[in-house]
Amino acid sequence: MSVFSAIHLEHILILAALVVGLIGGFAFAKSRHNGKPAAEADEVRHILLPFTGTEISRRAVDAALRLARAEGATLMPAYLAEVPKSLPLDCPIPREAVQAMGMLEAIEQRAVAKGVPVDARIERGRTYRHALARLLSEESFDRVVVSAGATGAHGLSGDDLVWLLERAPAEVMILRPGPYNHRMVVPFAASPSTNGNGVPAA
Repeated sequence: MSVFSAIHLEHILILAALVVGLIGGFAFAKSRHNGKPAAEADEVRHILLPFTGTEISRRAVDAALRLARAEGATLMPAYLAEVPKSLPLDCPIPREAVQAMGMLEAIEQRAVAKGVPVDARIERGRTYRHALARLLSEESFDRVVVSAGATGAHGLSGDDLVWLLERAPAEVMILRPGPYNHRMVVPFAASPSTNGNGVPAA
């Protein structure tokens, strides 16, 4: 190879290295501008929606769905089931299972209508707080939306909500319906008065 050819090849290699470096620098700057590494751009986000009983505030559900849709996240509705200490934690709970499936189906129907994917589950515990603690330790999520005062005396207490604020490894949004806002999501097809999507007819 002549001296001229060697110098020409060296210039080409240097130019190629500069182009690659510029492209890499642009990608890195763009990822920093977006607030996350480029490898995480397509990461699936999850919004946890824990609840108990056979109703949940429609306002809380819709708030979670709006967040999920805006962030491209998956809604994770989680039914918290109490298992008495006299029974094994993994024993069959048919009554709770029926309630849970009805509620999860009703929430999923609303999510489908909004174009939001759903990843539902049932979590057991000796108390609702215990079930919630197991959920926090087993699942990964970016937001928690919880309805306060929507499940009656047998749902999450004020102390449970304070505990959640202290322990949840994510942003927590607690919503309390107004005194005249009684719109609830109830088990799917729970009664003839529902309008077909688990919400009492107006």
